[in-house]
Amino acid sequence: MLTISQLASYAGVTVRAVRHYHAKGLLVEPERDHSGYRRYDAAAVVDLIKIRILADAGVPLSRVKELLAAGDDDFKKAVAEIDKRLRLEIRERQSHRERIARLVHGDGLALPPEAVAYLERMRELGISERIIRGERDAWILVAAQQPQSMDAFIRNKVGQLDDPSVVETYRELEAMLDWEPGDPRLETIADQIVAQMDAVSDEDWAAYVDGDQAMPDELAALLDSMFVEQVPVARDLMRLVEKRGYTGWTKLERIEARG
Repeated sequence: MLTISQLASYAGVTVRAVRHYHAKGLLVEPERDHSGYRRYDAAAVVDLIKIRILADAGVPLSRVKELLAAGDDDFKKAVAEIDKRLRLEIRERQSHRERIARLVHGDGLALPPEAVAYLERMRELGISERIIRGERDAWILVAAQQPQSMDAFIRNKVGQLDDPSVVETYRELEAMLDWEPGDPRLETIADQIVAQMDAVSDEDWAAYVDGDQAMPDELAALLDSMFVEQVPVARDLMRLVEKRGYTGWTKLERIEARG
């Protein structure tokens, strides 16, 4: 007959684990002998080894007792179900690892991969983190409100980054963050923005206004308010752009097209 310590040693578990299995009803707890100790036989060792093997394989303790008592067919069926659950958990954990990996720059916390890739492209082009932070915050709002449209929005923005004049405007916008309201240099930036909008083809303009790249007015207004809050000269710039025939910021529109 074996003491609890000897039982644990034979089965390759701790004494604490044996007591835990007793508490869960997985391992029969023998009566105490005349000295007050519990004594275990060889059958207890076999049962404990089976419990350990099942637990180490990922079988929930709530199902161990069922499997120990199951016949061959029921055992195979139960193991198949457990294997299916474990494979699902593995896929979920892999997904979690991929999400964690995207958090290196903090961009992936609330953004889909295509938006993170877009922000990385901005970094590669030398656009400053001050501008990228504003872009990221804006995309977080868009992703939360229009997740089904993110692919189209990002596709459009990625295409814009192929235009050197757009990249240059981003760099000038960074300098603009430190300007005071009324700065005369805003006139030049307004001219550049309007020139870029005037260069948009009729086909692309239709997609921008009414197609899958069109942003709801309410969301555009929210993003415009963020721009105004973050950039001291934003209102001045938007007024200058409006004088040149466009209104808004996030969703610039020709004034005559709205009338």
